[in-house]
Amino acid sequence: MLVRIGAGLAVVVALGLALWLYACAWAPSRAQYPVQGVTVSADTGLVEWGTLAAQGTDFAYVRATYGTSQRDPAFAANWRGVRTAGMRYGALIEFSLCRQPSDQATAFMTTVPRDNAALPPVIRLAFDPGCKVRPGRDQLLSDLNTLVNLIEGHAGKPALLNVSKDFDKSYDVGSGVNRTLWLDGNFFPPDYATRPWVMWTASDMRHIDGVDGPVRWNVVTP
Repeated sequence: MLVRIGAGLAVVVALGLALWLYACAWAPSRAQYPVQGVTVSADTGLVEWGTLAAQGTDFAYVRATYGTSQRDPAFAANWRGVRTAGMRYGALIEFSLCRQPSDQATAFMTTVPRDNAALPPVIRLAFDPGCKVRPGRDQLLSDLNTLVNLIEGHAGKPALLNVSKDFDKSYDVGSGVNRTLWLDGNFFPPDYATRPWVMWTASDMRHIDGVDGPVRWNVVTP
């Protein structure tokens, strides 16, 4: 009996490991989504940009600021690296409900250089466990519009809104701010938000050569 139980557990463990390895390597079909790329930050670890580009990574979004207007310590190195590798690149700010939008915009604008070749800036909208502030929808949309206007003035192009599912459920950002949507959905295309999405984070656990840790792997609608 114990031998059979042990053998059964071994099978379960092996199956779980195989599924985890498959999930870490998975990406949507290039035939369906020809343009695919990554989001990186200091949390990702060291990035070997040449290796990443050689594997067919089409673009990268580099986190510039986050939380309470903190600058990502790896931004300058990543910004320089992605440009040197010849990939398309853009900057991302993680919006905080605990700070004034003008302060967050200032941090972004003083971190990210003006660059006409850069992709549109991205504002990441997701709840931060370290911030318990939850304003009403009207206040949130007002703050977000302030941030959008300031960042777009700096970048010279419309921003994208990368909205998590729970944040959208609370604030229905898609119907309140008329900007291109980038949504989340591990392994399955997202079905939330009141407007169609243009970008999708297909996996937040993909491992790829050239990066120390898992990356958020993103695709663009054809």
